[in-house]
Amino acid sequence: MATSPEVWCLDCTFIPGRKKFMVCIMSGASSRLAFLLCGCYMVALGVHATEHCVAEDHETDYYMAAVYEHQSILSLNPLAPTSRTQALELMNRNLDIYEQQVMTAAQKGVQIIVFPEDGIHGFNFTRTSIYPFLDFMPSPQLVRWNPCLEPHRFNDTEVLQRLSCMAIKGDMFLVANLGTKQPCHSGDRGCPQDGRYQFNTNVVFSTNGTLVDRYRKYNLYFEAAFDTPVRVDHTIFETPFAGKFGVFTCFDILFFDPAIRLLGDSEVKHIVFPAAWMNQLPLLAAIQIQSAFAIAFGVNLLAANIHHPSLGMTGSGIHTPLKSVWHHDMENLTGHLIIAKVAKNPQGLVGTENATDKMDPSHGKFLKILAGDPYCEKDSQEVHCDEATKWNMNAAPTFYSEMMYDNFTLVPVWEKEGYLRVCANGLCCSLLYKRPTLSKELYALGVFDGLHTVHGTYYVQVCALVKCGGLGFDTCGQEVTEATGIFEFHLWGNFSTSYIFPMFLTSGMTLETPDQLGWENDHYFLRKSRLSSGLVTAALYGRLYERD
Repeated sequence: MATSPEVWCLDCTFIPGRKKFMVCIMSGASSRLAFLLCGCYMVALGVHATEHCVAEDHETDYYMAAVYEHQSILSLNPLAPTSRTQALELMNRNLDIYEQQVMTAAQKGVQIIVFPEDGIHGFNFTRTSIYPFLDFMPSPQLVRWNPCLEPHRFNDTEVLQRLSCMAIKGDMFLVANLGTKQPCHSGDRGCPQDGRYQFNTNVVFSTNGTLVDRYRKYNLYFEAAFDTPVRVDHTIFETPFAGKFGVFTCFDILFFDPAIRLLGDSEVKHIVFPAAWMNQLPLLAAIQIQSAFAIAFGVNLLAANIHHPSLGMTGSGIHTPLKSVWHHDMENLTGHLIIAKVAKNPQGLVGTENATDKMDPSHGKFLKILAGDPYCEKDSQEVHCDEATKWNMNAAPTFYSEMMYDNFTLVPVWEKEGYLRVCANGLCCSLLYKRPTLSKELYALGVFDGLHTVHGTYYVQVCALVKCGGLGFDTCGQEVTEATGIFEFHLWGNFSTSYIFPMFLTSGMTLETPDQLGWENDHYFLRKSRLSSGLVTAALYGRLYERD
C-alpha cells in the first residue's frame, strides 16, 4: 500500500518562491514515503482516512478538499434483469457509505468532496440491465432544481435527492457519478431505438443542495450501457471559495475534448475527476496520470478512483503542480478518505527554474549536448574533442520490446553514468544520467512514436526510462512496482507536441515531482536528482490529439 504519510515530521525545508511554505519529508512509515506540510496537524480519521494540511499566514489562500476512494458494493449479477426497488436497495447501501464520508469530512471543514465513477451503481451492465439504476436527469442549464427540497418535482430521482441532501447536511459542494436517462423521440436523429439516451454522468451540488451542473462522459471506455452525448459537455462550475472548477471523467483525461479544451478558460484552476481506472504500469497507473496532468497544466486535480484491487482499480489523490497527497492500495478491501488543504491559485512547475540550475554541472552538460557542442567524458572530467563523441551512444545495443501494447525501441542502461540516445520515426529520446551505485537490475531507455490501438485509439510520443521486469531485454515494459536503482538524470526528446505529461514513479508506488521541466532548444526535458527511493518509471508522455 502506498499512501501519503501519516506519522511524524523530521525535516523541514523551504520551497523557493513560496512564502513561509515548508515541506516536511516523512519517514518512519516503512514504504509510505511522502510529505506532510509543516506547522500543521495531521489527524487519522479512523484507520481509513488521512488529512494533510498547510500552515500559512493567509488561510484565505486555501480551501479544504476531500476525495473518497470507494470500495463499492456491486450487483452480484449485473447482466440480470432487476426492478427499480432492488436497484435502489443496492445503491442506497453505497450512498449510506457516501453519507458517512460526507459527515466525517464536514467535521474537518471540507468545502468540496469528490466521489468516484461507478461508485453508486457499479459496472459491467448491458444497456437493458442498467436501466433500473438510472435517474432522470433534467438539464441544470434549463431547470433550476434542488432535489432535496423538491423531491417530487421529477420521477426516478431518488439518488439525486440523497446526494442533494448530503451536500446540505455536510454544508459542502459535492461531486458524484451516476447513471442517468433522458427520453428522446423519433424526430431526434440520434435517438436510440429504445427511445432514451443513457449517460455516464457527473453531478455537482452546491452547499444548499442545488443541482449546479452536470457532465456526461464523452470518451466512453467499453461502456455498452451508455451513449456518447451528441455534443461534448464543457462543464465549468463556480464556487465561492476557489473560483472555477472543470469536470471530466476517467478516460477523458487522455483526450483533447473535454479535458484540454476546458483549460482554454484561464480561470479554471481546479479539476474534479471521478474515475474507475484500471492501473496499467509502467506508464498509466492512476496516480501517475493524475499527478502528471496537474503538473503538465499547472492545475489542482481532485481525483477519486473506485477501489477494487482484484480488478487493478485503486489510486486516488489531491494533486497540485508541486505536490500530491495520494492513496494506492492493492492489498486492503476498504475505502479511503483523503483530506487536504489546497491552494486557490496553484503555482506551476513547468518552465520554472531556480538560480542553482545553471550552476549544476549535469545541467551544463545537458545544455552543451543540446547546443551540439562536441565533448567526451573521462575520469569524471569533461574533455572537449575534435569531433562529436559517441559517448555511450553506440556501446549499447538497440532492441525491441512491448510496453503498454506498443512496440518500443529501447537501449539498455548498463553503465554507472553516461549519455544514451534512441530514436523511432521522428522522435529521438536522450538520457544523461549518473548513478551512485549500480543495482542488480536492468533499466532501459525506450521510445515510441505512433498510434496506440489497444484499449483505445490515440497517437502518442513517449520517451521512457523504465526498470525492466527481469534481466532479459524481453522483460522491459512489464509491470513493476519495486526498484532499488537510484538515478540523477536529464530525460528529453524532440517532441512535436506541446501536450506532454511527466510520468514519475519510484518504488512502492511512490510519486515523485521533477526538479525541473520545460523546453530547451526545441526539446522538452525533465530533470531530477535526489530520488526518495528506487526508480520505477520516468517518462515524458506526449499526446498528438490531431493524429487520433
